[in-house]
Amino acid sequence: MRKSLYYLHFPYVYMVLCILVYIVCLPFLVASVLRKKHKDSIPQRFFGVHFKLPFKPQYWFHACSFGEIKSLEPIILALLDSPKPPRVLITTITHTGYAEAQKLFRARFPAQVCVKFLPFEIFLPLWRGKLSHLKSLVVMEAELWKMLFFIAKSKRAKTLLLNARISDRSQKSYERFRGFYRGIFEYIDMVLAQSSKDKRRLQALGARDVSVFGNLKMLNPPKVSRAYRKIAPLIVLGASTHRGEEELLVRSFVEFKVRYPHAQLILAPRHPERFESVCEMLGKIGLKFARLSDLGDEIRGEIIVVDRLGELVNLYAISDIVVLGGSLVPKIGGHNPLEPAFFHTRLISGKHIFNQQALFVCVQNAKLIESSELTQTLLEYESLLPASVEFRANALEEILTLIRG
Repeated sequence: MRKSLYYLHFPYVYMVLCILVYIVCLPFLVASVLRKKHKDSIPQRFFGVHFKLPFKPQYWFHACSFGEIKSLEPIILALLDSPKPPRVLITTITHTGYAEAQKLFRARFPAQVCVKFLPFEIFLPLWRGKLSHLKSLVVMEAELWKMLFFIAKSKRAKTLLLNARISDRSQKSYERFRGFYRGIFEYIDMVLAQSSKDKRRLQALGARDVSVFGNLKMLNPPKVSRAYRKIAPLIVLGASTHRGEEELLVRSFVEFKVRYPHAQLILAPRHPERFESVCEMLGKIGLKFARLSDLGDEIRGEIIVVDRLGELVNLYAISDIVVLGGSLVPKIGGHNPLEPAFFHTRLISGKHIFNQQALFVCVQNAKLIESSELTQTLLEYESLLPASVEFRANALEEILTLIRG
């Protein structure tokens, strides 16, 4: 049986271990502050900067990064869109997740929403005085922080793990520390898994009240924020590409152009720090290209490099073929296929999709290939059926009922 709240003892041993880890890592944390991408998150998470909460939240949502925050968008907005909107605390770990939460929620509901970087475990108990009104803690995917769940349960809040998954790649690591995770799951009331495979793996780690719900990204159909004018009759989009994938796409596109001379290639690197390196690669090969930031609403040019964030959905809307990156090279694990499938593109992906298997199950007509098959698959694109995805009816209402209790 799950531990009674009356016997919920403070995890002193775990806290001492966290303090020791903190002391050992302190020099590295200080050095990390100098990095641009960590200049805000490290001070707030590990040094108490901007630490205090401005109010006592009723709901607490925690998500690691940008994608998980986006998945929570319809849920949080539905809670806030009421005559008496509750006070909501949103915590995240990455800079992109923090910025997105500020834009989506804090900017629209400044009096009701507080966005913070999640403090490291040893600092979380300092928030206990502000959590007396907490009704529910909602945590996304694999953010299994023991103190996070303990603090919520110590305030008699309902605790939920949503979109939970354990990838093939990380399964052995979880199993190695099964005893530790079993202790965390003692504090989690309900788990919604992405797939039946995830459910079995989570239960093996000690999770209880686990049900298969699918991926929450299905709650949030993509929305076009800028309408681009399509000039080329045939657009191939390399979406969320990683190192080595742009070269593959360019080589295949050169052969593709022989048969389809009016085709256009758009390259959208996954990480902004790689925008320049992709441009340099094209320059060394001797191919002419344009940067998206230099274009207006008309997408002109034989090859275009997407050098700004937030444009993928807008480009999916005008693309005929999407080659989804992070899948043609090993170790990345693929990226979200739901968005391009929503726009009924011809969807091509590599077979390295171990992080996205639950999402690919929801997509019809996605073509999974080896990297060596890319050129031939593109040349035969007309034989591919447009991709599509079915969104689960009443899913949002079910989630809100669970959170509200």
